[in-house]
Amino acid sequence: MAKNLTAFLAQNAKKIDNVTFIASDRFVDPDTGEAMPWEICCITAAENASLRKSCMRTIPVPGRKGQFTQDFDANAYLAKVSVRCTVFPNLNDAELQQSYGVMGAEQLITTMLTPAEFEDYSTKVLEVNGFQSGEEMVEEAKN
Repeated sequence: MAKNLTAFLAQNAKKIDNVTFIASDRFVDPDTGEAMPWEICCITAAENASLRKSCMRTIPVPGRKGQFTQDFDANAYLAKVSVRCTVFPNLNDAELQQSYGVMGAEQLITTMLTPAEFEDYSTKVLEVNGFQSGEEMVEEAKN
């Protein structure tokens, strides 16, 4: 049986659709009064690996001169991946950041949302990216 690689060509791969999610009922459409949905996209495994790598720190091992270990900042990762996957609202918008008195998209998302809203949102972002249970991934990232 001949193997056909055309199914693997980029143009033949099924597109992963963006997903809308109500991150908070505190942000309402001024015209309808309904909660504004946020739009979430999927990223590539390479982008995810880059985000994870950017959240790794090399720290010295206490009492072991010249020895180091890796430390993963799970909160920074969740903020970075949530920002990267957010299509709408534009978290890089200067006016939006100014309205919250912050600089940077990661600071903005963690200031805009309450702790529970951010946890729910980051869980949804991980689910959109194919992790079976975003909650399990959040817990794993925290440990």
